Amino acid sequence: MREFTMRLAGAATLLGAMLGGTAALAQADGSTVAFLMPDQGSTRYEEHDFPGFQARMNELCPTCTVIYQNATADASLQQQQFNSVIAQGAKVVVLDPVDSAAAASLVQLAHSQGVKVIAYDRPIPDTPADFYVSFDNEAIGAAIAQSLVDHLKAQGVPEGSGLLQINGSPTDAAAGLIRDGAHSALESSGFTTLAEFDTPNWAPPEAQQWTAGQITRFGDQIKGVVAANDGTGGAAIAAFKAAGVDPVPPVTGNDATTAALQLVISGDQYNTISKPSEIVGGAAADVAVALLNGTDPGPTTTLYDTPSQLFVPAVITRENIKAEIFDKGIATPEEVCTGEYAAGCQELGITQ
Repeated sequence: MREFTMRLAGAATLLGAMLGGTAALAQADGSTVAFLMPDQGSTRYEEHDFPGFQARMNELCPTCTVIYQNATADASLQQQQFNSVIAQGAKVVVLDPVDSAAAASLVQLAHSQGVKVIAYDRPIPDTPADFYVSFDNEAIGAAIAQSLVDHLKAQGVPEGSGLLQINGSPTDAAAGLIRDGAHSALESSGFTTLAEFDTPNWAPPEAQQWTAGQITRFGDQIKGVVAANDGTGGAAIAAFKAAGVDPVPPVTGNDATTAALQLVISGDQYNTISKPSEIVGGAAADVAVALLNGTDPGPTTTLYDTPSQLFVPAVITRENIKAEIFDKGIATPEEVCTGEYAAGCQELGITQ
């Protein structure tokens, strides 16, 4: 937790280490920067990532033009959007790719025209971008899986019991990192992975349909589910409820969406990951301005031969949701503690 706090503080002051004075600032003045996101399967891009990026760009370069577009899980559309923003004069493109492999050609195109690319959230393994900004996805996978394993052992679930693993999109390199992190925790857990699924485009309906099939196949052998994000985790929970399973076995998540926070409060979802996307959005803006100025963005590590800055988030359960989410202002009771979730919020001391 201390490491996460320190890194967030570092993100807030990253500009001072990267920009070289008023002469450098003049280079960025009036430039165009694009922020291209992959899908609308999660609400985070419109609600958190882009607002964080836009706010920081307004601070650093108020005369810069920011173009935002979302590819709605369509790699061909994202390619069109990429071509369009370059035609509109973008000098830096922040790209969260729909298809990490296909995005290699976009990086090559940009570089051939002197345009910088910041890989965002999802890495681009085949062709190094100019920088990569994200949360540490492999650490996220390991953390949510280990948290579930520890919980099952504390509950006395015997070794050898069965789990399901629901991964993200097979075209998303970040999903592969989350998957690998989960594997690292599960391999030594003593539990058995009954079945595993890569969710096309992170689509919750796909995850729900697959989970329903596994419930029919394995029944009460399923003692827990490692789901790679809140969308797939919520879909798994819906499948168990539709099948009349009560109680629902513990299910993981990732992103701390409002719906997931509500499910954690109600006890339907065991954990999620608090990763305020405004933080990485703001850090991407810091990097974009540094690249415009021709200064070093100050990477803290390297991933896929790309200078990188990775943030380590916190695992959220009912035990720490008040302290980590509400006391820190990441979400408010007014947003989350509505309707059927009001009683759970009172129980946890989130509301009076």
